[in-house]
Amino acid sequence: MMNNVNNRAFTLIELMIVVSIVAFLAMMSVPSYKKFVARSRRSEAQVNLASLYAAEKAYWAENGVYTNVLMGEKGLGWKPEGKNNYSYGFGGAEGVNYIKGAMATDGSGLSQGKADKNSFVAVAIADIDGDGKPDVLTIDDKKEFKIVQDDLQ
Repeated sequence: MMNNVNNRAFTLIELMIVVSIVAFLAMMSVPSYKKFVARSRRSEAQVNLASLYAAEKAYWAENGVYTNVLMGEKGLGWKPEGKNNYSYGFGGAEGVNYIKGAMATDGSGLSQGKADKNSFVAVAIADIDGDGKPDVLTIDDKKEFKIVQDDLQ
């Protein structure tokens, strides 16, 4: 008596095709995911620059001048909340004129920041996608937000 059992299974070729399709789809989605993560990091900079703008305006209301000192004597007393990716502030000394972020570059981009009696430009800078090219954002006393160098392109 012959047992007629119908065994159904995947062949090795079928499994290899499925694995290659999944690998191809993963390969196609990684660049989109990286760009999404970089954009979310940029939103951190926009929020913190708006906060720095508010602190500068409050300082100006009290003292009649803007300042490039974030921390220390005659400073804003401002620093970003939590763990920040970008470096924020103005050219000068770390911890006084700027706050260094986790994805900081050499800091030369912060030299674009300035503050005097009538105006200021605050800078946020970071290499958000790891390509060696920094993302540089600014906000000024008129609350004009600018992308000076776009690291997402």
